[in-house]
Amino acid sequence: MADYTAIKYNVPFSKAGNLKLIKTLTSDGSDDDLSFVDGTSDVVLDSTYKEYMFIFNDIHPETDAVTFGFQGNAAGGSGYNETITSTLFVAAISEEDSYEGLSYQTAQDQAQGTGFQTLANKVGNDNDQCCSGYLRLFNPSSTTFVKHFMGECNTYMLDTIPFTQVHHIAGYFNTTSAIDEIQFKMSSDEIQGGTIQLFGVL
Repeated sequence: MADYTAIKYNVPFSKAGNLKLIKTLTSDGSDDDLSFVDGTSDVVLDSTYKEYMFIFNDIHPETDAVTFGFQGNAAGGSGYNETITSTLFVAAISEEDSYEGLSYQTAQDQAQGTGFQTLANKVGNDNDQCCSGYLRLFNPSSTTFVKHFMGECNTYMLDTIPFTQVHHIAGYFNTTSAIDEIQFKMSSDEIQGGTIQLFGVL
């Protein structure tokens, strides 16, 4: 497996060390979700690394203005419905420069919720629209502490007019059980393009 550095991906954190590529999932155009399950199809999501990183590139939805998000399963669990507390804010500017803003998104956070956590909202489905970003997951195999995550995602979104919108996300899975499965999906219909890579942080 190839080694990568944080600098290569312009990820804004220091002393991250090298990123070890574990698995790449590529949408074939008809995927309800893209899931990383420890021990399945060469996926490692256990105590091998203290931190994992998912990098998603050009995620393109079937349906217009949908939400791209993620959830996890504790070891032995199912249903992708772990309890999450999270926070999310957005910086945006319209393509025609008629609007710009920075805002907290109360509809996209969770307070002991069990839904999929938003990474990008209102992702457009025009041929040139998509979202890209990263998600960091800290020490998911711990059986002592909750499981923190943080991420950033930029999307070409479509509201009444086109926008670029960057989402800043952070929170935790409120469980002391190990998290060994992570799933990404749209709020409705399919992921019709893009790749998600899983890295271990050395």
